[in-house]
Amino acid sequence: MAKKKQIKLAAYLIGTGMHIASWRHPDAKPTASIDVHHFIQLAQTAERGKFDMVFIPDSLAINEDSHPNILNRFDPVVLITAIATATSKIGLVATASTSYGEPYILARQFASVDHISNGRVGWNVVTTGDATGATALNFSRTEHYKHDERYRRAEEFVDVVQGLWDSWEDDAFVFDKEKGVFFEPERLHTLDYKGQYFSVRGPLNIARSKQGHPVIVQAGSSEPGQRLAARTAEVVFAHRDNIEKAKEFYKSLKSKTADYGRHPDELSILVGISPIVGETEEIARQKFEELQKLVLPYEALKFLSGYMGNVDFTKYSLDTPVKEVDLPEEINGIQSQYEDIKRIINKEDLTVGELYSRLFIGAGRRDHFVGTPEKIADELEKWLTEEAADGFILQAPLYPRDLEDFVNYVIPILQKRGLFRREYEGDTLRDHLGLQKPVNRYTQARQSKLAIQ
Repeated sequence: MAKKKQIKLAAYLIGTGMHIASWRHPDAKPTASIDVHHFIQLAQTAERGKFDMVFIPDSLAINEDSHPNILNRFDPVVLITAIATATSKIGLVATASTSYGEPYILARQFASVDHISNGRVGWNVVTTGDATGATALNFSRTEHYKHDERYRRAEEFVDVVQGLWDSWEDDAFVFDKEKGVFFEPERLHTLDYKGQYFSVRGPLNIARSKQGHPVIVQAGSSEPGQRLAARTAEVVFAHRDNIEKAKEFYKSLKSKTADYGRHPDELSILVGISPIVGETEEIARQKFEELQKLVLPYEALKFLSGYMGNVDFTKYSLDTPVKEVDLPEEINGIQSQYEDIKRIINKEDLTVGELYSRLFIGAGRRDHFVGTPEKIADELEKWLTEEAADGFILQAPLYPRDLEDFVNYVIPILQKRGLFRREYEGDTLRDHLGLQKPVNRYTQARQSKLAIQ
């Protein structure tokens, strides 16, 4: 009997939770976003649940109207380094920008943490969407990179980083004390990359890790984003409002992998969900409403303004039809997300108040993920079997409550159905995801040459 396809799971760790008012909940710790012990405990809970990975988001500028949890937080690479020392199996994914940074530094940082964690690291490649332009001002620029230029730069950036990760062949360091040979010089390689945006000599001053390269993760859904993902990504995080839209994206992105000589199974698509678990439907709904009552409409509207190209929603009453608001055609931020929001506006006759509730209530975007453990497990299985997702990224509305409830009550059901692992079967993030260790390009070339001879 063929083994059922397994669900892949990631936990999106952000302070007190994804709900905009989570920090106001009586059980929340407002300083959670700068409490390393909080993050370690969340990662340990996810590891107890046998999650594939935890994921740390990031931004490089402050927008005072943003979600409270992103105004005061750690650098992701520093944070996963701390988490690595307190966990043993779970993957650790950190976000880092290709628009504001240098490939050599990034390659070295991620390779270092990959060694520290024994091969459990992933890099979430972002081009940094910023509709306000505030990020550019923090990096000696007067304006933010345009959308398509960001992706052209990202293409080069990823190539340079992966090239640097191959600087040393796996057997380059021989440590022969008797002969006094520390490494084999012919197995150290200079990159000598010269492109439009970067000129990097190399080699990198750290060896390949146990898993070869950190796993490449991406979340872009625009056409340039999908092309970058189809060529380079091994995990893609997607946000789709319903299963039919998710199926369309799944099919579209998977089909593009063939253009780059890749098999669709080399790329896993994880859909964002914000489940709230209750012993009964009523209890789950009460938990949800409890968070909703903490939302301050004015603050939520300021947050909405940032998502919608800095249109000032605070000047409208909550009962104003959204279609009466003058929205820009496009923004220089996260375009795919903006387009999704516009599709909702065009399809549904929403008021301004209904729109912010629709988008920023966490689990409320998909009522199927608010309910009993069985109901949530049913929905996850449906999305998996109908090829809307390979797995899910859990964006808990309230931490630690909603992650603990998912681990305690939903995971056992998925395990019983044969949809999720009971134990880790390997040590590295690539092991968890069923990915092969990348072959060092120089080793491959040398072996091919020897085979011809």
